[in-house]
Amino acid sequence: MGKTISIGAQSFEFIRKNDCFFVDKTGLIKEWWENADAVTLVTRPRRFGKTLNLDMMNCFFSKEYEGRGDLFEGLSIWEEERYRQLQGSCPVIFLSFANIKGDTFEAVKQGVKHTLAKLYELHGYVRAGNNMGERKRKFFMLWISLICQNKSGR
Repeated sequence: MGKTISIGAQSFEFIRKNDCFFVDKTGLIKEWWENADAVTLVTRPRRFGKTLNLDMMNCFFSKEYEGRGDLFEGLSIWEEERYRQLQGSCPVIFLSFANIKGDTFEAVKQGVKHTLAKLYELHGYVRAGNNMGERKRKFFMLWISLICQNKSGR
């Protein structure tokens, strides 16, 4: 039996773990890394895989996925040792508004706040590190408190 085609899946990990049909676009990782651009703007029409490609890059670079080379085995990026060494080696902030839905401005606003609060919680380790000055630490904590207050409806 052939692979399952997962329509609308935006999670690279889901697609790979469930052995869904996937067109290997890991060459994008190599191209992006070697270009060393200061800014990368990804513009494609709706439903052209922007979120999936960025999630693939997140799975490749993020420390959250350290040791998850299994997601990339058999794909072109995994053929070169130097790229295998990069997998899971970088702190990554991955932010997507793709799943924020709402019929009103207020509903969308709450979705954005919830997404930002989750992101701040996920990267809470930043405030404990030595790479952030006291002023930036206070700003970080202020944003966390503002987002969490608004998220809970206070």
